[in-house]
Amino acid sequence: MKVIPKRDMPRGMAEKIHAAGMSRAEVDAHENKDFALGAGPKRPRHAATLILLDRSGTETTVLMGRRSRKHAFMPGRLVFPGGRTDRDDGRVTTGDELHTDVAAKLLGSGSRSLTDARKRAIVLSAVRETYEEAGLLLGRPGDYACKSASWQAFADNHVVPTLSNLRIIARAITPPGRVRRFDTYFVAAWRDSVAVALPDGGPTHELEELVWLPIDKAMGEEVPMITKTILQDLERRLINDPGLSPSHPIPFYRMHHGKFLRDLI
Repeated sequence: MKVIPKRDMPRGMAEKIHAAGMSRAEVDAHENKDFALGAGPKRPRHAATLILLDRSGTETTVLMGRRSRKHAFMPGRLVFPGGRTDRDDGRVTTGDELHTDVAAKLLGSGSRSLTDARKRAIVLSAVRETYEEAGLLLGRPGDYACKSASWQAFADNHVVPTLSNLRIIARAITPPGRVRRFDTYFVAAWRDSVAVALPDGGPTHELEELVWLPIDKAMGEEVPMITKTILQDLERRLINDPGLSPSHPIPFYRMHHGKFLRDLI
């Protein structure tokens, strides 16, 4: 599915855009306001983003934040907290480890597989970025010590980061022809995984506002195309797999021979 023209939609239905099957030119046209087009790295950098879900009400809501319009990357868009993976993320002590089925979904590129340390680093970068951008510390209460300054807030607030409560729900590689390219894993967690919410938010203030939105409403907001695509996948998955089982297949989006493909892994 690509675009359903508004004139053909039932009343009240949000515009649906799904990236799967689009040509490179179509993807470029949709994303030219979100990404700086041009010569970029051939090998995308690892990144992770956290989809925090609240199921306490009558419908599931998702946490999103608006990026500053001054940013070169996705300016003014509503996004999930997240960012680039740092090497130190893989060295952080945690209260438990990834479920084996979740770890199995963290794949390398081509013949290069990911080490266990790199898998941990990718997932933990989503946890760290959620603290930095949203002021939310995921884990369990307890005494904690670390050597990394990036994780000192967990020690200061007595939060032990945990991994067993996290799920991978999608992977997407930024198409070629962008100045910045990422191999991004979309990590999901339930809101009750938040041990501490800092009253003043995160230290980076990268997100100008934070909002909890029903998934269908979030799709109708000013979100990047890949975010809208992942939200559509998530909406369908929650119908059939409301508990987000760790073994459930996940979509993997990438450009291949001029087409944006969707595979399951």
